[in-house]
Amino acid sequence: MLCNVPRPRNAEATRAAILAAAQERFSNQSYDEVGMRDIAGDVGVDAALVSRYFGSKEELFEIVLDSCDKGLDLMDGDRADFGRRVAQAVILQPTHAGKLRGLMILLRSIASARAMEIIQRNADTRFHRPFADWVGGPDGAVRARLAAGFIMGMAVSREVTGGYGLNADQCRRMVDRMAEVLQALIDG
Repeated sequence: MLCNVPRPRNAEATRAAILAAAQERFSNQSYDEVGMRDIAGDVGVDAALVSRYFGSKEELFEIVLDSCDKGLDLMDGDRADFGRRVAQAVILQPTHAGKLRGLMILLRSIASARAMEIIQRNADTRFHRPFADWVGGPDGAVRARLAAGFIMGMAVSREVTGGYGLNADQCRRMVDRMAEVLQALIDG
């Protein structure tokens, strides 16, 4: 006779599944449309377990934001080739799901005052202040915001339009021009 032994629980796997479900929900629906019960239902767990692992909806949303690519890799590498490195990445390299997911979360939740408060705080702490410190010097914060806005604008343009609609030579020229502008902003 077989014993009816409960299956072992894997807390890390459950936590990872909940986070993945939350990422998916927040990237496909606005912050206000997503409920903790919806996320729990996607994973097949009780909503109380979601709260136990992640706290409130606001805390879970912040963890989801933290899990998305924030562009901190902008500061990895040689400062002298920042403009070229970033321009090539934005214009020539294929995007990956993490970057798109983060962008979709931002766009879907922009109308929610609570979500925007969390997004702004998260972006300031995890990206804008460290980037401004990295840029440094006179008007470092201003130059960093200009560079970040330029990079984000180009990235959003690429995703919204499905590419830039340019041939390979035009893309190379766009890389050259973008690299020049970004490097000038970083160098001050």
